[in-house]
Amino acid sequence: MATISEISAALEPVVIALGLDLDDVELSKAGSRRVLEVIVDAEGGVDLDAVALASRAVSDFLDASTIMGETPYVLEVSSRGLSRPLIKPIHWSRNVGRLVKVSGDSVNATGRIVSFEDPKVILNVKGQMRTFDIATIAKAFIEVEFNRKDAE
Repeated sequence: MATISEISAALEPVVIALGLDLDDVELSKAGSRRVLEVIVDAEGGVDLDAVALASRAVSDFLDASTIMGETPYVLEVSSRGLSRPLIKPIHWSRNVGRLVKVSGDSVNATGRIVSFEDPKVILNVKGQMRTFDIATIAKAFIEVEFNRKDAE
């Protein structure tokens, strides 16, 4: 059976050919089956049509490949969405202008990402510009905004 890194390496060209980034691959067990979750992303986000194309392309590739072995699995392809944490530098750069909640040993704040230049992120926290090294941030999640004011 292939490792996650081997599966990721095999799937990356399939996803890149569609103009998307392979953000993450997760393999878990659900009863007697395995679940292969493929997360895709792109500059400007990923719409439902792009997810559907990626799902078909990944499925076709896996059907023609032996990388998943003989054990049955369920394929799930999705975008990053808002519930996934900001982990990689590209996550930070793609979310400039969004509200984020961060926590760690030296930080616990909610602020708007003003700019990002790896590894430093500048957040507007209640009108004050605060700079953090993303290595010091243990958790970071985008906050959902229903009534965002453009003046902020």
